[in-house]
Amino acid sequence: MDEEKQHTGPLAGFTVGVTAARRADELIALLRRRGASVLHAPALRIVPLADDSELLAATKELIGCAPDAVVATTAIGFRGWIEAADGWGVGEELLERLRATELLARGPKVKGAIRAAGLVESWSPDSESLAEVLERLLSAGVTGRRIALQLHGEPLPGFVEALRAAGAEVVVVPVYRWMAPEDPAPLDRLLDAVAGGGVDAVSFTSAPAAASLLSRAEERGMAEAVLEALRGGVLSACVGPVTALPLQAHGVDTVQPERFRLGPLVQLLCRELPGRARVLPVAGHRLEIRGHAVLVDAELRPVPPAGMALLRTLARRPGWVVARAELLRALPGAGRDEHAVETAMARLRVALGAPKLIQTVVKRGYRLSLDAGGEGKYGESAGSARG
Repeated sequence: MDEEKQHTGPLAGFTVGVTAARRADELIALLRRRGASVLHAPALRIVPLADDSELLAATKELIGCAPDAVVATTAIGFRGWIEAADGWGVGEELLERLRATELLARGPKVKGAIRAAGLVESWSPDSESLAEVLERLLSAGVTGRRIALQLHGEPLPGFVEALRAAGAEVVVVPVYRWMAPEDPAPLDRLLDAVAGGGVDAVSFTSAPAAASLLSRAEERGMAEAVLEALRGGVLSACVGPVTALPLQAHGVDTVQPERFRLGPLVQLLCRELPGRARVLPVAGHRLEIRGHAVLVDAELRPVPPAGMALLRTLARRPGWVVARAELLRALPGAGRDEHAVETAMARLRVALGAPKLIQTVVKRGYRLSLDAGGEGKYGESAGSARG
């Protein structure tokens, strides 16, 4: 079954980088189920709640001085906060404070976590939008009010600032803070793959993960190469607009699903990546050029990196003759020996399983055997003058 999915899945032939730490296994399983190859590189690690002195200090501050309102932003974060307080022996005191305050839940999942703790929310928006929560607080007036905001590993741009500007005292409750990974090697491998064109997309599920990836690239002196790749052929897929902010600040275009969940994020990749693949009618076959493989009449044919480099060079001008010297320049680390082109071309033909897809033009080079009229169908301009 897995082999079949690898051949038929919408992400077959594509490589996706996963930067998530939390719920990474779930995301990776969803991607692989749809045929993707996955390069997992946690960009962050979560500070264990039991060891988090900042969360303990914020919790004791709220117990000692009751807030007027508490905003719960995520179900897992709220549950983690209550569980951590229990572990520190102050769980009942925290629950007592929360029962006596206005408790705002960001959405249905958060409401469920609140009720599971034996509490009842005061209000929750249907939209799951923090902007609506902020609007409600501001419209009711927050001058002189003490408001606690449960964070979940990433900042909420403008939320705290807007409350403070309106006269509120804001206490931030930092549940699940992030730190750099203890072992940066997987992240370094992902950065090398991004800069070298070895991945087709990178997925981000938190703003700190995106910022951490860019920070590590800066530390390694490869920020420009990584940013150039992310601004070019490597797709940046973010779970939501907040996650995308660090990338957009560096001029990187991103895509996000309408619903900020892992499932819709994977569905988005299933649309975006095949939509970017090059499709050509060649020698009576349908050729779809993906990241590390080619679909020949819907059959997945893995192709070595050298072969993919040659095929992409030929596909830039389908039907036209491409000189050996130009193909040699496309081969990574090939030097000046044009025999390397012949060797790589022979392996490419074997990998494709249809030797007639690529035609040898004696003493000149090679070309894709584009079907007559095919260039018009796919927006090419090879015309009748094909060298």
